[in-house]
Amino acid sequence: MLPLTIPISKETINSLKVGDVVTLTGTIYTGRDAVHKYLHEGGKLPSEVKLRDGVLYHCGPVMMKQEDGSYLCTAAGPTTSIREEPYQSQVIRDLGLRAVIGKGGMGDKTVQACKDFGCVYLHAVGGAAQVYAETIKRVTNVYMMEFGSPEAVWELQVEGFIATVTIDAHGNSLHRDILNKSTRVLVDLI
Repeated sequence: MLPLTIPISKETINSLKVGDVVTLTGTIYTGRDAVHKYLHEGGKLPSEVKLRDGVLYHCGPVMMKQEDGSYLCTAAGPTTSIREEPYQSQVIRDLGLRAVIGKGGMGDKTVQACKDFGCVYLHAVGGAAQVYAETIKRVTNVYMMEFGSPEAVWELQVEGFIATVTIDAHGNSLHRDILNKSTRVLVDLI
């Protein structure tokens, strides 16, 4: 496993390849459908959200508000990323992202944006929401709560968050490779 500390340099991202398993430590932010659409339509994130050279997680975490007003994350599994495909390339470009975390992969526009702007897609394990919640050491803040809790932008301090590079910054996509191989096998079966 390759340890990555956020913020992540473009040189570090360029050294990663499809199949590498990484562990993330530092600040990540969540962002789902509402935030992606909002940004695509020209909306701006609060100035406190620092995503340049950072990581955006496709996740709608389950949070419990504590008596002192802080939040405890009880589940933080990845959501299906392909829903963000219409927006993701622009978000990568405009925010200077170095990594996007989700599940299920992304399409050709995102693969191209990863190549053009020095970003990777990290696949997180679906169904491991409680395991990922254990890597969240602190919920630092929440922004854009007007979108509702799952769609808000949560600022999370993580340590030991494990994911696999399935789209690298060189235009390689494990998702595309598997689709192509599966299609060839299917054609041979028909």
